[in-house]
Amino acid sequence: MRGRLSIPELGGARAVILHRPHANVTALVRQLEAVGLHVECCWPELPASVRGADFLFIDVDTAFDDQFPWSPGDAPLPTIALIGSEAPGRIEWLMNFGVDAQILKPVGDNGVYSALLIARATFDARIGLAGEIQNLRQRLGQRQTVVQAVAVLATRGKTENEAYEQLRGMAMAWRVSFEEAAARIVASVSDARTDKDHG
Repeated sequence: MRGRLSIPELGGARAVILHRPHANVTALVRQLEAVGLHVECCWPELPASVRGADFLFIDVDTAFDDQFPWSPGDAPLPTIALIGSEAPGRIEWLMNFGVDAQILKPVGDNGVYSALLIARATFDARIGLAGEIQNLRQRLGQRQTVVQAVAVLATRGKTENEAYEQLRGMAMAWRVSFEEAAARIVASVSDARTDKDHG
């Protein structure tokens, strides 16, 4: 079950706006400064300092992949799309780029605060899920090592269940994870074979 979300403190945060000079930018800057953010506007290139910013606003109507020093879907900060066009090509670009929130243009006098909060929560959730997925992939990769370790222990006259329980006991005794204990056993067999081959 997911924990409760809390509203972060936004005062002092830094936002970068990638948008050509326009009335929409003026309205956006006004709202962001009212919330307490420091704002940097740029077009058409992102400054290298963008990675240290807290939020990035992009003009989806004119943005293109080469403006960003990361792959689509891998933005290192919460990203908010400013959308004016509903042209299929622009919507497709937006979906492939992957943003955390959006604001429809023309930008009015409200909507920015909620977009900031949604973007922050969505970004945090995305990063959290990516970490969980990476952890699961790593554990799945270690599963083969566990199978090999159980097979090694079973060759010493134990049933598969007994070998599994022995592995569990070794992990507890060594105070390491089950997977780490399995890796040690497999490595010891591999080292023994190498020594034998060189002996």
